[in-house]
Amino acid sequence: MLTKPTNIETVELRTLKSEDYNDLKSAMISAYSAMGESYWREKSIEKLIEIFPEGQLCVEINGRVVATALSIIVDYDKLGPNHTYAQATGNYTFNTHTYDGDVLYGIEIFVHPDFRGLRLARRLYDARKALCENLNLKSIILGGRIPNFEKHSHLTPRQYIDKVKMKEIYDPTLTFQISNDFHVKKILKNYLPEDQQSKQFATLLEWNNIYYVDEEKDNLLKKSTVRIGLVQWQMRLFPTVTDLMESAEYFVDAVSDYSSDFVVFPEFFNAPLMADYNHLGEAKAIRELAHHTEYIKNRFCELAVSYNVNIITGSMPLLEDEKLYNVSYLCRRDGSFDRAIKIHPTPSEIHSWGMSGGNELKVLDTDAGRIGILICYDSEFPELARMLALEKMDILFVPFWTDTQNAYNRVRICSQARAIENECYVAITGSVGNLPKVNNMDLQYAQSAIFSPSDFAFPSNAIVGETTPNTETILIADVNLDLLKELHEFGSVKNLKDRRTDFYELSLKKKAK
Repeated sequence: MLTKPTNIETVELRTLKSEDYNDLKSAMISAYSAMGESYWREKSIEKLIEIFPEGQLCVEINGRVVATALSIIVDYDKLGPNHTYAQATGNYTFNTHTYDGDVLYGIEIFVHPDFRGLRLARRLYDARKALCENLNLKSIILGGRIPNFEKHSHLTPRQYIDKVKMKEIYDPTLTFQISNDFHVKKILKNYLPEDQQSKQFATLLEWNNIYYVDEEKDNLLKKSTVRIGLVQWQMRLFPTVTDLMESAEYFVDAVSDYSSDFVVFPEFFNAPLMADYNHLGEAKAIRELAHHTEYIKNRFCELAVSYNVNIITGSMPLLEDEKLYNVSYLCRRDGSFDRAIKIHPTPSEIHSWGMSGGNELKVLDTDAGRIGILICYDSEFPELARMLALEKMDILFVPFWTDTQNAYNRVRICSQARAIENECYVAITGSVGNLPKVNNMDLQYAQSAIFSPSDFAFPSNAIVGETTPNTETILIADVNLDLLKELHEFGSVKNLKDRRTDFYELSLKKKAK
């Protein structure tokens, strides 16, 4: 039997070798003393090392192997969820192992009892996770014993598992696996018939590889780092719509020079064109402005292709079915486009212009992530961003127009909240300067910014970048979408996962288009 050394001089995590067998056998007998002399035969260990050497891991302390984790790769569809340990291992022949499989199957992990409390099992689990990611496998699957179940014979397996999850019961195996981000998929019966401590039950546990790429389905290269360019637009008078778009093209060109994936304009950036219609009154002037919308959208689609950048067009008035809407377009660099309509017009938009709210809400796919667009006031309604987040939105764009710092702060503070509560990035951009010749659009206040969630992987103030207030400029910044994946699974808090859906729900009354 191994004895715990007085002083630990060396700790090494490595792959298992054939000459480690005697240490492995001794450690395993001690670890499973309650199950008799249970240990792997030497031929089995040699077979595992032969067919999958990188999957057999151990921890060596002072030259002795004291902890081991054994794994194979399986085709999980062939194995199915209702399997036994013998079926998973091919009745201990390991003929179920295949490098063409999609799941790393954990068949053993143990630590010599004299060396528990040193977090050796965690090292082995972390190494398994790294192996799963490196081999691009979907997940780690394993059948977990519940050895303290025999002490709670009055409980069903489900009741027992729930109490372990709630920390009401400690189980040396299940408690540890849950703390290492494994979740229980189901309960297995007769998984290990000889396991009387678990009363022949086991938990089927899974750890998902968030970096898994299905090479057959994911034909497009998915970016992890996305570059965003925000245009903090100076309001000025333009003689014609052509002149306005020449200025817009200048900014598209400038942002694209930095190899950006997105360029974003503010809400109603084309309002200067209303100066020619100011004598008509506010409601008629905005409808005249709407006549330019189709041309501006088409021109932005051309610029998106020619400058190789996805463009969020800010917003523009749109006349459709005799109703006036506030619409933003996504012009993709592949030539396609989509749109988002403002759902909550501000009171002044309704009273001065007769603006109607739209009934469209959807996540838009791009080659640089899944995005949402909420125009200005819509960012102040948390339900909208939450529904987009539930459709796996990565970045929320908020083109805005505000006249005072109070109004700006409503958009800014709410947008920061949307980033934190929905575990996504939020980019806001507005216009600056004055338009004294355009009624209802005469003053502008803006400080454009990109916000992140608030956790260790992100800036401590949850601000990726921000501009100088009230100055025409651009903001270029990178956001990492992989950090969002990690946050969803391993964040200090998990706002999306921890929602009490048993207590409340969120749904649309009208079908979102």
